[in-house]
Amino acid sequence: MDAKEYLIKTSKQLDDPIRKYIGDEEPANLIAASRQYPYAGGKRMRPAMVLAAAGAVGGDVSKAVPLAVAIEYIHNFTLVHDDLMDGDEQRRGMTTIHIAYDMPTAILAGDALFAKAFQIISELDVPDKKVREILKYVTTAVWDLARGQQMDVNNERKIVSEEAYIETIRLKTSVLFAAAAAGGALAGGADKKTVKALHEYAMALGLGFQIFDDYLGIAGDPSKTGKSVGNDIRKGKCTVMVTHAVRNIKDAKVLDEFKGIIGKSDATEEEVSRARSIMENAGSIAYGRRMAKKKVDEAISKLSILPPSEYKEFMIALAKYAIDRDV
Repeated sequence: MDAKEYLIKTSKQLDDPIRKYIGDEEPANLIAASRQYPYAGGKRMRPAMVLAAAGAVGGDVSKAVPLAVAIEYIHNFTLVHDDLMDGDEQRRGMTTIHIAYDMPTAILAGDALFAKAFQIISELDVPDKKVREILKYVTTAVWDLARGQQMDVNNERKIVSEEAYIETIRLKTSVLFAAAAAGGALAGGADKKTVKALHEYAMALGLGFQIFDDYLGIAGDPSKTGKSVGNDIRKGKCTVMVTHAVRNIKDAKVLDEFKGIIGKSDATEEEVSRARSIMENAGSIAYGRRMAKKKVDEAISKLSILPPSEYKEFMIALAKYAIDRDV
């Protein structure tokens, strides 16, 4: 199965539901700002995960559609606030909300998406006990997202341990994937053992996805990824490749040189190229790719609990796609 094609198909199927819940109200600028990101499309991997999990456990996928929309709203709420914190001016080829409108409107648009998501979850057409369990997974994920985001802020321009970095991306990236999978399984009527397995699948997939994203930031084709190789180096982004390099560079002078470039905001192209070459020579770039594959293999192994289905095939294909893409 082609995961990318399946995602495109699912994204189109979600267009109308995603547009259903934000009505025409006042103030118009807040409504327009709230709609901008969710209406813009994108991969929509998290809502696709909700639907696939519901279908894979034999559930009624239509009953999971509102949860898929809620998860997408929560994801977009985090993007609005991330862009504001990072000072980014572009996302998906659009002007970011805090630039297109203003900072207060961006904050409120994120808050509005967050609130709407939980209103949708409260009205799911599933047994009340399942709604409470879904809420537990989703609220825990949002709390962990906040912790992960703060860890990321705290770690800026620092070289932390590999364990600390993995924990940061687990909280910042994986937990919402995992809540999507567990929530979809619950909406589909799965038992606790299956819900746990799908939660673990998505947690590992999220790690693999983010580690490979970091790999693309160093080894990807800028014309496809849309970002310069120098971005992560100049920003001092601490990844598993950076932590591996610090552990494995044997020459003290080379290590000092490497540390002097990582996080140097005005690093020249020659310095960026040198830092990349040092990582390459230390085996760190290859290590990042291997680590991403290891996490994806772990994710796929968790799906053995599921019977054969189109949805299971998509979940396997999605895990493989996480480390076999150029963007």
